[in-house]
Amino acid sequence: MNVFDKILEAKENLNEVVLKTPLQFNINLSDKFKAEVYLKREDLQQVRSYKIRGAYNKISNLNQVQQSKGIVCASAGNHAQGVAYSCNLLKIKGIIYMPKTTPKQKIKQVQLFGKSFVEIVLIGDTFDDAFHAAKHFCNQEHLNFIHPFDDLEVIAGQGTVGLEILDVNIPVIDYLILPVGGGGLAAGVSTVFKQLSPSTKIIGVEPEGAPSMQEALKEKAPVELDSIDKFVDGAAVKKVGAENFEICKSTLNSMILIPEGKVCSTILQMYNEEAIVVEPAGALSIAALDFLKEEIIGKTVVCIVSGSNNDIERTEEIKERSLIFEGLKHYFMIQFPQRPGALKEFVNDVLGDTDDITYFQFIKKNNRDVGPVIVGLELKKKKHLLSIKERMLESGFNFQYLNEKDPLLALLI
Repeated sequence: MNVFDKILEAKENLNEVVLKTPLQFNINLSDKFKAEVYLKREDLQQVRSYKIRGAYNKISNLNQVQQSKGIVCASAGNHAQGVAYSCNLLKIKGIIYMPKTTPKQKIKQVQLFGKSFVEIVLIGDTFDDAFHAAKHFCNQEHLNFIHPFDDLEVIAGQGTVGLEILDVNIPVIDYLILPVGGGGLAAGVSTVFKQLSPSTKIIGVEPEGAPSMQEALKEKAPVELDSIDKFVDGAAVKKVGAENFEICKSTLNSMILIPEGKVCSTILQMYNEEAIVVEPAGALSIAALDFLKEEIIGKTVVCIVSGSNNDIERTEEIKERSLIFEGLKHYFMIQFPQRPGALKEFVNDVLGDTDDITYFQFIKKNNRDVGPVIVGLELKKKKHLLSIKERMLESGFNFQYLNEKDPLLALLI
C-alpha cells in the first residue's frame, strides 16, 4: 500500500478521535502581505498539536498482542502528549521516557492526558539520552517503540492534516507553508498535496539553528548535525527520519531557515494582534511569510500552525530574543571610570531620552582607574544604536559590542 492510501485509511481511523481543526482566513496577515492567508489551526487539537494524529494512528494499528504488552516512546514535548492521550483512549499501557530537564509543566500535561495508563520515566539530560534509554528498554522487553516521526503509520496520521485543508472549498492554494522538524508532518501533508493539488508550491520551514532537512537535501541523504539550537524545541532535531527524507526530497519545493529571534517576534505578534498562543515551532510557518513577501503577493497561502504548547516560563526569554533580533536590545562591555559621577555622565551624555538601561553588572576590576561593566540597553528605535556608539566614544567610554559575540550573548539571555 502506498503512502497516500495509508493516509486515506488514517483519515477513517482518526475520524472520531481528532478534532477537524479550522482553516481560518486571517485578515491582518492577508492585508500585510497583500495575499489571501489562511491558518490551519492544529494548535486547537485536544493535546494542542497535530501529534495526536500520528501517535493514535500508529498505536491503534498495532495488533492485539502488541497492544496488550504496551508501548514505549521518548519525547520531551508534543509527541509525548499525543502518545499519552492515545494510550488513555485505547486503554493500553504506555511508558514515556523524558529527559530530567523537561519542564514540570510538560511532565504534568503528559500525566494529565495519559492518566493511569502512562508511566513517565525521567532519565538523562537530553532527548538523545531519553531516546537511547527507551530503545534499549524496548529491545530488552520486546515492546513496540512509537517513533515521533520516522514511521509510515505516523506519517500517514500527520498527512490527514493535508486532507482536511483540501476539504475546504478554496479553489486554488498557491503556497503551502509548513514547519519541518523530523519530517513527519512535512512528509504526510506534502504527499497529499502532490496527489490532489500538484500545482501548490510546498515550502518547508526550519529554525536556523537546526537545519536538518536542508542539510539532508543538500547531501542527498539524512545527516546528523554536530549541534543544534534547541530553542524551537518542536522542530529542533539533529537528524531527519529516513522515511521522511525519502518522501520530502521529491515533494518539497524549497526550504527556508528562520532565525530564532524572528520566531520569537512572531510568537509575540500573534499573541498581541490575534490573541493566538503559538509555540516556537507553531510560529515557523507564519514567520516565513516575511521571507516570501514578494512572491506571494496576490496568491492564496496556507500556513500550518502546528501547536501551542508554549511554556509560560519562557516568556521573558522570548521577549529578549525578539528585542535582540529586532535591533532594540543591545549589550556592551564598557570600561567605566572608577570615579564619582561616571554613571551619571553615561546616562546624561550617552543615552537618549527614550533609551533605557535594563542590565548593569560590574565585573571584577583589573585596575583602580577603570572597571568593566556589562550594560544592557533597550532602544525605542533600531537606528539609535549608531548614535549611542558614537556618543560613548566621544565621552571616553571604551566598549565592546557583545551582540556580535554569540557565546557571551548566550550567557546573558
